[in-house]
Order: sequence, then C-alpha cells, then structure tokens
Amino acid sequence: MLTTAAMAGLASALVPPRRLLGQVPPAASATPMPLRPPRLQPGDRVGIISPAGATLLQREQDIVTAAIRELGLVPVLGPHARDRHGYLAGVDSDRAADVNQFFADPAIKALMPIRGDWGSARILPYLDYGIIRENPKIIVGFSDITALLLGIYAKTGLITFHGPHGLTSWAADQTQPFRRVLFDGAAVSIEAVPTSDISTPARVITPGQARGPLIGGNLSVISGILGSPYMPNLDGAILVLEDIGEAIYRIDRMMTQLKLAGALDNLAGFVFGQCTRCASGDDDGSLTLEQVLRDHLQPLGIPAWSGAILGHVEPLLTVPIGIEVTMDASRGTIQMMQPAVE
Repeated sequence: MLTTAAMAGLASALVPPRRLLGQVPPAASATPMPLRPPRLQPGDRVGIISPAGATLLQREQDIVTAAIRELGLVPVLGPHARDRHGYLAGVDSDRAADVNQFFADPAIKALMPIRGDWGSARILPYLDYGIIRENPKIIVGFSDITALLLGIYAKTGLITFHGPHGLTSWAADQTQPFRRVLFDGAAVSIEAVPTSDISTPARVITPGQARGPLIGGNLSVISGILGSPYMPNLDGAILVLEDIGEAIYRIDRMMTQLKLAGALDNLAGFVFGQCTRCASGDDDGSLTLEQVLRDHLQPLGIPAWSGAILGHVEPLLTVPIGIEVTMDASRGTIQMMQPAVE
C-alpha cells in the first residue's frame, strides 16, 4: 500500500509541471527570424487555394481568376480548390496538400485563397513548414485566413499578408495598395481616413508611440488558436485586431480570453480596426465597443487606438504580418519601417 508521501510524489510525477498549482506557464516560443518573400512581377503565376470554405459556384471561381488576370498575373487552380466536404473545401489533408504543393513549385510566386469562411486552422498540422521556409513566397488573405497567415509566420518567420482574397472588390482603391506593397515593395502607412464602409470611427485609447512587429487579424480566429504553437509570440508586438458580426459581449469575452492568457501583457502597442456589423451596445445597458476596449487596454499603459481602416471593409488594405512598424496612437497611424518583399 502506498504511503501518503509516495502517493503525493506519484501525483506530482504524473501532472505536467506547467499545470501544477501556482506555476506560471512558460512563455511562448520565439518566432523564427523574419523572412521576406520575393516581390511579384507581371506574368507571375498565382496558386488559387481553398484552405477553408467550399466554393460552390463556377462564377465565383471565374471572379477570382479574372481578378488575378487583371493584376497582370496568371491564375493556377489548385487540384483540390473546388472540392467539397460539407461546408469545407475538401478534407483537411487535401486542402493542406494544395498549399504545400504550391510552396514547393518554383513556378508559383504567390498563393491566394478564393474565400475565407471557416477551416484554415484545421489544416495547420498538415502543412510542411520546412518546405514553406525553404521556398518563401507571398500568401495573402483575411478573416478565417488569419489562422493560416499567423500559423505560417509563427512556424517559419515568413512575412504573410492580411489583405484581399479572390472574392473581394478589386476596385482601384484596393488594387493600388496591393500593388504598392507586393509589386513595388513600398513601405506604406495606414491612416485613420474615413471610408464609406467605416463603422468604427478613429479614437485614441491611450496616447503615445510604439514600435514592433505588426501581428494580428481576426479576433475570433486568433482566440481560437491562442495557446497553440501556431500563435506567434506577441512580446513587443503591435497587435492589430478586427472582427465582423459579433455582439459586444462576445468581443469582451474574447478580449478577456487574451488578457487571461497573458497575450496582452507584453505588447508594445495595440490597434483595433473595424468591427463590421457588430451590435452597437447602446441598448439594454450594454457596454459599447469603446468601453470594452478601454477597460482592457488602458490598464496596460501602452499606446492604443481604435478605428483603423482594417477588417471586413472596402477598400481592403494589404498589410504585412511580421514586418516592423511604428504606430502613433494620437495621430491614428501605422507606418511600415521597411519593404515587406525582396
């Protein structure tokens, strides 16, 4: 029969050290050194992928291929891009296989999803990160594609791009910043300039300036991969978040999750973009989005502002994930410090 002391020792041996009462979980592993992909050239081939939701209509595929051609590029449809597995564009391993294949193919210079929806996080364990790092190239998207962008950056250091995927408007005010960042290699700035699609005006949360790698994307997606090896280390980062169609209490809940996980503790700065079609919070005694953001961010004492033209809005700007930026919360600006492409 085991003694009390022996039983206590056995219990300690069976419990992972990070879960022992009172111990602090280890810090997130460091992201590899940043790696910039080659810039786009007219005539480059672009791999069309479906890492998340299924594309059911031929005309949606046609819209994407037409947009790529209008950019002076050559579309190449992934073998599984039109697959279907329920609401997903095929099974997880096949959706990942298209990503791996295009990164391994030297003729392909960029990857563009048809759409977002849901499912990118499911393919992260199936990606070949060695191949991706050995063959750096542009991958761009937003919304659910946030998981893919952050997972690749976290595991390889490859700069990825929060920007348009195929089924977005390719008007001039969206195409121009896409070209400047990915073709010209310009170090662009993002300013709090109102557009017709804006829902959240620019507001200072905490004044000041900060510098660090820009990391972020869709808040709901980030909260879903938080704590996994596919979430980049946020120490010293400028965290940029956006969302769509969420009640304010859900934004509060996800911000609380980031806070309790320690993800906000060592940020250099914070920017909230647009919360498109989010409940106003004006009725039934609800908090407003502004109040929720202030509650979570002002105690941190870091520069922070909200209302950036980033998210599910038009024009959809092209913003590098992992590139060094400066931000000025008082002016409502983000400035890239260097080109994001070679």
